[in-house]
Amino acid sequence: MRASPQQPPDYDVVIVGGALAGAATAILLLRGQPKLRVLIVEKSAAFSRRVGEATVEVSGYFLSRVLGLTQHLNEAHLVKQGMRFWFFNERTASLADCSEIGGRYLARVPAYQVDRAVLDEEVLRRACACGAELWRPASVGKVSLNAGGYQTVEVKRREQMESVRGRWVVDASGVAAMLARQESWWRPNTAHPTTAVWARWTGVTDWDGLELSGKFPDWAKTCHGIRATATNHFTGDGWWAWCIPLKGGDVSVGVVFDQRRVQWPEDGPLGERLKRFLTQHPVAEEILRHARWRDGDVHWRKNLPYSSTTFAGDGFVLVGDAAGFLDPLYSPGMDWVSFTASSAAKLILSQQGGGELAAALAQHNRVFARSYQRWFAALYLDKYEYLGEYDLMRLAFLLDLGLYYLGVASQPYKYGDAALAQPVFASPVSTPFFHLMRTYNRRFARIARRRRERGRLGRRNAGRRFMFKGYTFSRSSVLPVFAALAGWLRLELSEGWQSWARRPVVGKQPDPLMMPVAGATPHR
Repeated sequence: MRASPQQPPDYDVVIVGGALAGAATAILLLRGQPKLRVLIVEKSAAFSRRVGEATVEVSGYFLSRVLGLTQHLNEAHLVKQGMRFWFFNERTASLADCSEIGGRYLARVPAYQVDRAVLDEEVLRRACACGAELWRPASVGKVSLNAGGYQTVEVKRREQMESVRGRWVVDASGVAAMLARQESWWRPNTAHPTTAVWARWTGVTDWDGLELSGKFPDWAKTCHGIRATATNHFTGDGWWAWCIPLKGGDVSVGVVFDQRRVQWPEDGPLGERLKRFLTQHPVAEEILRHARWRDGDVHWRKNLPYSSTTFAGDGFVLVGDAAGFLDPLYSPGMDWVSFTASSAAKLILSQQGGGELAAALAQHNRVFARSYQRWFAALYLDKYEYLGEYDLMRLAFLLDLGLYYLGVASQPYKYGDAALAQPVFASPVSTPFFHLMRTYNRRFARIARRRRERGRLGRRNAGRRFMFKGYTFSRSSVLPVFAALAGWLRLELSEGWQSWARRPVVGKQPDPLMMPVAGATPHR
């Protein structure tokens, strides 16, 4: 069914999905043009908790300074104290023996640990306060696209089917990726076969409490900030796990693993298997000793990364997870929401204001295709080969985070909200940095493979502690980046040369830059 172009639409914009991505897009649209008729269709009667609970600096800016949520974030969520990584091997008998990477002091640029159910409800409430109409609970069955005309959306609510028409449809349906699947744009990222298992837990030991400081006094003294409200990462060969505290005492703990390297336990309830897997790591064993997962809040998702071959057209645009997903490591999900929602609003507002659309659509599809492909190739392709190696991750941490601060996170603080319409690696000036990041990531992965072949993985994982002073947006923050580059050079001269002439993998893997995108058992 296609609406006639002569008939006025019911709405200017119909948004499928009322969580963060959809509600944020509605706010930006109504802030730009308060008279727009915006309908949000949300399938749930109330949001449930979901993963994506840690922001980083770009999404922290978007939530606080673009959406104006600073007071809500401070009252209902927790201020995040950066990232910490924990490493183990056969010589690490306790938490204090494990090598650690993390900040010595408190973070200086705001980011948050959020309860997504609470956050999503608040952003949706504010979208409605701006003038958006909400249908809830209501589910979308099919969208009939009509380029340049009115889109028809079939909606089921109150046990009845009805059709609504809008000039634009915004797909904010999350991992359901409604439009991408309906139109056969959805593509799995087969170069990165990862699975996640997670739960919310009670009774997790306080990282900064008297129990651990009394048990490991020297370890407790090395950090002058707060360990508990950081995103703590337990790492192993081919896997990593997150530990994220939530307001009120619950803690989100989950694992992500490369299916090619990790054999997941098959026997017992999923929560029990998750705890058994995690507690092979001495740090997780200490932290989760008295912890219990919440019944009914244990989840599994296989084959995490995917993307769409199309991100927008004349009458539709994809935002958030509906447009693609990379990996939970480094919490890029809400940065992706920030970029896609900002760009979607800019696109729609331009058309509503009489702007030329064809060039803008071509540019939108081109930059988000490039952003997804390069973001993945620079940071995530084969990262799980060396996630469990302290010395390799120390260099990668300094380089990944330093380049993020200097080239990505600093941009909205310097140039304002308009910087969020330019996603990561979209501009030509970012190309040399993309090649740099892809190169060192490939080299670290190859060095780790060489160590695995020689039975030397994890040799540097015991008794080392790198307590970092932290990055800022000042020019002096380039110094740790140069120091890490020098460390990489020393690594190549001392060890890396052994793998210079070796093939990176046996057999041929998909090249992530050629994908049709529009964009081993763990050891103790």
